[in-house]
Amino acid sequence: MGWLTNWRRQRVLARHRIDDALWARATTGLAFLPPTPKLRELVLLFLAEKEFAGAHGLQLTDEMRISIAAQACLPVLELGLDWYHGWRGIVVYPGDFRVRRTEVDDDGVVHEWDDELAGEAMPGGPVVLSWDALARDPQINVVIHEFAHKLDMLNGSADGVPPLHAGMDRAAWIQAFEDAYEGFCDAVERDKDTWLDPYAAEHLSEFFAVISEAFFREPHETRRRYADVYDQLRLFYRQDPAA
Repeated sequence: MGWLTNWRRQRVLARHRIDDALWARATTGLAFLPPTPKLRELVLLFLAEKEFAGAHGLQLTDEMRISIAAQACLPVLELGLDWYHGWRGIVVYPGDFRVRRTEVDDDGVVHEWDDELAGEAMPGGPVVLSWDALARDPQINVVIHEFAHKLDMLNGSADGVPPLHAGMDRAAWIQAFEDAYEGFCDAVERDKDTWLDPYAAEHLSEFFAVISEAFFREPHETRRRYADVYDQLRLFYRQDPAA
């Protein structure tokens, strides 16, 4: 992002550190985080460059901020913090929150409803999270999920195809994801038990976010069940957590 940003980041790393005991408390239960000093450095920079806010009276502690930041930085561990450029805010609610939705159907009729969410990534805006879902729901990882959406949005609307690196084959990415997504949706429609959260069937962008959670949290099973998708994620995230 430029010499000034690099200079500021070097100052942050030179002047600040995260206490070992605080890091241990903040990352308790996050066994999927790699034990590398690089992650802790990235978390320091993330905390310096992003703004946290508690909603509905939630008081955010250092442990909460570090826990969120560590999980948010995992997807960009080998990509760099610049992949989260263009926005600053992380808003944390005590529990699930409601968002008013509006949609116009093909006949021009406006439909409005309230969605109850555990997380939302807003294009060009903040990431909104539910602390209750984040801390107490072992079936999902709302942080990785929403930050995967942020990566997906870097080249436009979330569609399950983030900006791919030079040398990656866009056609191979699309083929791997569409094949896996179609098979997954078919299993959901037939009420078969699915290993992934059924919410992944909502849209290819949701499939990308949900399987990104699995890639980091359960990499061996992800590779076994979705080998082609795993290979594409390995190339994109430049990490191989199953190795």
